[in-house]
Amino acid sequence: MSRAYNFCAGPATLPEAVLKQAREEMLDWRGSGMSVMEMSHRSDEFVEIADTAERDFRELAGVSDDYAVLFMQGGASSQFATIPLNLLGDKTQADYVNTGIWSKKAIAEAARYAEVNVVATGADANFTSIPEQAGWKTNPNAAYLHYTPNETIGGVEFDFVPESGDVPLVADFSSSILSSPLDVSKFGLIYAGAQKNIGPSGLVVVIIRKDLLGKARDITPTMMNYQVIAENGSMYNTPATYSWYLAGLVFKWVKAQGGVEAMGQLNDRKARKLYDFIDGCDFYANPIDARFRSRMNVPFTLADDALNGDFLKGADQRGLLNLKGHRSVGGMRASIYNAMPEAGVDALIEYMAAFAEERG
Repeated sequence: MSRAYNFCAGPATLPEAVLKQAREEMLDWRGSGMSVMEMSHRSDEFVEIADTAERDFRELAGVSDDYAVLFMQGGASSQFATIPLNLLGDKTQADYVNTGIWSKKAIAEAARYAEVNVVATGADANFTSIPEQAGWKTNPNAAYLHYTPNETIGGVEFDFVPESGDVPLVADFSSSILSSPLDVSKFGLIYAGAQKNIGPSGLVVVIIRKDLLGKARDITPTMMNYQVIAENGSMYNTPATYSWYLAGLVFKWVKAQGGVEAMGQLNDRKARKLYDFIDGCDFYANPIDARFRSRMNVPFTLADDALNGDFLKGADQRGLLNLKGHRSVGGMRASIYNAMPEAGVDALIEYMAAFAEERG
């Protein structure tokens, strides 16, 4: 059976080359006689895997020695609490931008530990746009400014990096990390769940400026203390070893494609193709402000919601999977992360055109 095109928002499609390599190494990693899943995380073999993955990630993302790179567990959602516990220090206030569901989840969790100031919200536009920074009501005494560069569910993406002055900028890059070049030096902390552009679920990568370490509150659990994780090479306890290994294979694959600059060009082309088709067809619509349309997650609706079931059934039959939109917004959603080949987008457009001609 040939592989389907998986448009799931996460866990998302992985590069076929990575899956094949993992298959070949499943029972015996490089003559060790063991699967990576069986290795001690303290073994020379796994330390080599971990160190190589970090070096490759640093190279791809342009992470300098001024930053620590942590491979943690719990996904990005665990960071919603970990961040205020570590970054508030002796302050009590934090700034947040609300641009959709993941922003709101981060805000709700941070409010358990801090006085949250929502500096701007996209609610007035039903979260179909990004508020211009000129109108943000930031607090110069905030411990940090948090935003979500790409909202996976709503399909909105920042086309700018916010200016935060002396306040550390914190960003949830779960759905857009490594999708295009990024100037890490503008951020105090970046975090990203793995299951979209990095690898399988079970891992979250954190990039934190080293001067922000050592500020954790006394109530911070040891496993959530960035300084402890950094001092122990992300191995204070047994890490998600197989997810870390697969992430390392993905980093090698991205490098082989030409790095994040090449990935950015490919992702721009994929997204432009799909949006151009949607805009040029009366049968489909995308509600997002064109300036802030996500390159990673493309929501769209059909002219008649009564046809949604038939559309999804036909898509599944063609091997175009997981196109159903999130339950909170409905419609359809095509997630086209790094590992989604351009041929997958072409196949989706071909099916959408045929369905519109038949049912429109």
